[in-house]
Amino acid sequence: MTRDSDPDDEPTDNRRPQTDGGAAAGADDVTLDPWGSATVDDYRKLFEQFGIESFEAVLPEVPNPHYLMRRGVIFGHRDYRPVAEAMRNDEPFAALSGFMPTGDPHIGHKLVFDEIIWHQQQGGDAYGLIADLEAHAARELSWEEIDEHARNYVLSLLALGFDPEEGELYRQSDNREVQDLGFELGAKANFSELQAIYDFDGETDVSHMQSVVTQMADILYPQLEEPKPTVIPVGPDQDPHMRLARDLAARMRYFKVTEAFASFEADPDERAIIAEAHSVLSERHPDETIRCGDAARYLENERDPDATDPNATTTDSVIMMLKEAGKEPLRPRTRFLDRNATDEAFDALIEAIDGEKRVYEAHVDAFDLARAEAEELARQVEIDHGGYGFLSPSSIYHRFMTGLTGGKMSSSIPASHISLLDDPSEGYDKVRAATTGGRETAEEQRELGGKADECPVYELYAYLLSGDDDEFATEVYEECVNGERLCGGCKEQAAELMEAFLEDHQEKRAEWEAKLDELDIDFDSDRRRRR
Repeated sequence: MTRDSDPDDEPTDNRRPQTDGGAAAGADDVTLDPWGSATVDDYRKLFEQFGIESFEAVLPEVPNPHYLMRRGVIFGHRDYRPVAEAMRNDEPFAALSGFMPTGDPHIGHKLVFDEIIWHQQQGGDAYGLIADLEAHAARELSWEEIDEHARNYVLSLLALGFDPEEGELYRQSDNREVQDLGFELGAKANFSELQAIYDFDGETDVSHMQSVVTQMADILYPQLEEPKPTVIPVGPDQDPHMRLARDLAARMRYFKVTEAFASFEADPDERAIIAEAHSVLSERHPDETIRCGDAARYLENERDPDATDPNATTTDSVIMMLKEAGKEPLRPRTRFLDRNATDEAFDALIEAIDGEKRVYEAHVDAFDLARAEAEELARQVEIDHGGYGFLSPSSIYHRFMTGLTGGKMSSSIPASHISLLDDPSEGYDKVRAATTGGRETAEEQRELGGKADECPVYELYAYLLSGDDDEFATEVYEECVNGERLCGGCKEQAAELMEAFLEDHQEKRAEWEAKLDELDIDFDSDRRRRR
């Protein structure tokens, strides 16, 4: 989560990548491993299996969207709308992502660098972190290696436009607030949960497990001073971290706000059935008090005993609860459930709720408060009584880049990727030697067109070399698929653009290197332990 993937990863399509994936619908299930060699052959599976939402649906709500968003390179999100709304309304929001310093920064990392910088330019509080505790625990890098790589990551982030005066750079190992928050979050997680999410076993290093809760603290760190929408730009292999972080943010809250219809508690599926029954009965009998027993009888009468209903068991459960409640009025209300509240906070909440309310041992029902108002009230009471009031963190997901040699981009295969530290002439040579989506002969290319959607070189145009110029990216794509552009000339143009990019980037790195000592981040760790 708080780091971008190592480039042992693989995408599907390139120019305007389809937001539904692009591989066969029958592809195998996807396994997302934050420390493994991730591949995603069908991005649709991420929507189906993990509940990641298509970014295309939220794109119209984003002011001045980044070109990675417009071109579908950023293909998915979790709960990004609060961030987009904060941008539109000029309200506080934050963006954070981090980097595990296990090698040189490369063009895959540039995607995340750009996403952090863009959110900063849109007015967000921006955070760039070095996940050095994770690198030491999960990859067993020495602190000397970590120091060197951390320096290079920060230099590239600054050279690409991160403003350190308006944002924050830090190392996990030096941030005591993050470590303290990780300790508190760890009290809300257990080994069985980490085992299920990350496949930890009896051989897993305890420090590795500890690095997970540290990453959870990284994700929530921007909200320590005040709760605000926070987005974490990552590759999809980091989604397990995001799901856990969202769960832990909720577990840390003093109160959970839900909707209810009676004094008993129901899960979301049960509430949906009760809500439907209440709606029908209220419409049929607008001047009568609807009671739980009435709803039970309605549901019994409406149920078809011969039908195969996947919700039958849930309906049976609802009917039983409604019967037990009997003559209790069935009325919509907003419910505050006590999760971690102190007695003082619970009493303060009761006092703060205006209008009609019912107080129970572990929850309070309010009849005159809308859900959104109740959420804000609960958060404010929590903050006033020493709680965090965390909002669930959001995330956006970008596609993995294809290796220049085809297949996976791998840090262990220098020809497959371009490091941001590569000599510009070396970057030029790597692009010139790259695999393409071209046909066997120039004649066949002119007749059939190239396969830009399978071309690592076109991907460079779409992800990096075209910059903000959508017209240029489209022009290269259409010339390729229409047979007007041949691979030799296309690679030459891409190679020259890559060489120019690296020259400019490294000039800016050199400028920042001269000012690096002015930053509030230490690249000389005094930690000592085995490699």
